[in-house]
Amino acid sequence: MTTTGEDHVTAGGGPWWWDRRRSAVFDVGLAVVSALECALEGVPFAWEAGIPVPAGVVFGLLAGSVLLVRRKWPIAVVLVAIAVTPASMGLLLGVVGLYSLAAADLPRRIIGSLAGMQSLGVLIVMFVRLRQDAARGDLDVGDWIVPFASITMALGVTAPPLLLGLYVGARRRLMESLRERADSLERELQLLAERAEERAEWARGEERTRIAREMHDVVAHRVSLMVVHAAALQAVARKDPEKAVRNAALVGDMGRQALTELREMLGVLRSGGDGVLRQERASVPLAAVGAAAAAAASRAVDAGAGTKLGEGPCLSEIDELVGQSAAAGMVVDLSVEGEVRVYAPEVESTAYRVVQEALTNVHKHAAGAKTYVRLAHRVSEIAMQVENEPPSGAVSSAGLPSGGNGLVGMKERVSALGGVFVSGPTDAGGFRVSAVIPAS
Repeated sequence: MTTTGEDHVTAGGGPWWWDRRRSAVFDVGLAVVSALECALEGVPFAWEAGIPVPAGVVFGLLAGSVLLVRRKWPIAVVLVAIAVTPASMGLLLGVVGLYSLAAADLPRRIIGSLAGMQSLGVLIVMFVRLRQDAARGDLDVGDWIVPFASITMALGVTAPPLLLGLYVGARRRLMESLRERADSLERELQLLAERAEERAEWARGEERTRIAREMHDVVAHRVSLMVVHAAALQAVARKDPEKAVRNAALVGDMGRQALTELREMLGVLRSGGDGVLRQERASVPLAAVGAAAAAAASRAVDAGAGTKLGEGPCLSEIDELVGQSAAAGMVVDLSVEGEVRVYAPEVESTAYRVVQEALTNVHKHAAGAKTYVRLAHRVSEIAMQVENEPPSGAVSSAGLPSGGNGLVGMKERVSALGGVFVSGPTDAGGFRVSAVIPAS
């Protein structure tokens, strides 16, 4: 990151009021030259004023050395130059002082007033001296030469340094403004980069959660039914070989279905993951941070809106889902109310997953309990409820493990679509899962 204006000032490390050592050396050199000039001009001034020559030289040295403070107090330098103008000294002092005044960040009325005073002073002094020389006979010129030369001299020693100082000051302020804007823009871009990285991290977390939820929905139900059928197969293998064969066939079918869904999901993840990796590996310039943040936010919104990995299940497969649980030994009753119609894919997929996870939980925690599955197609929403009675003591559980993420995943799915999800035990000792999802 580039240094700001304050950093530039600190980096120079000049003494006193100077920003850089080079500026201090330059001003000291100007002050020495100006002091020597004023000291030499102080000799004829002392003769004309009738004062000792050393006094005139000292006066010139003091007046010329004022250039040392031209950067900090340019007004004082110009005032001194105006004050010594009647003594015909301080040409360098007046020119450099007026340039420093015009280049400084001061109100224009102050610059104009002091420049006018200095120009007027030079004009008057030149006019008086030329008239005196003409009166003594030192100059043999026409009457029009004296005012012309006076005006020309006044403009010559004030206009160029004034205009140059105004140009340099305006350019300096423009560069400072551009530097500040560049620093501000770079800080904003850095902040955008940090926010984009946070949003991208949040989007990756949301994507991981969504993938975990999809994996849970695909694997948990199928594997749970496979475990239940495997337990039943072990129990009836010797007593009822025909039933054992049917259970074995069901286990094979469910295993194949689970593998098919896993292959589809992994294929989508692999094809989508390559694009993500390519995007992450690409070097994004700092100026494109805003676009990266927008892309990350768009991916996060797509994930939150129920984007599915591949083709998801639909409500027409509820009968098959209930039939699988019934084939595994569950006593399950399905009832559908209202006019059956087609909903948005994410709505049907979420409704199916809620019923699927609820039935899986019955297999895990209440094996053998009678279960009621109810679907209600309403005007602007679809409602579903899965409720099981207390498990029978004579039927043992298949010992299925529980990760504790099923209810959380169902609630996340339903909430993402603006629905309501409620789950909890019933007064009779069973368990109830209810969800209502808007139809659009």
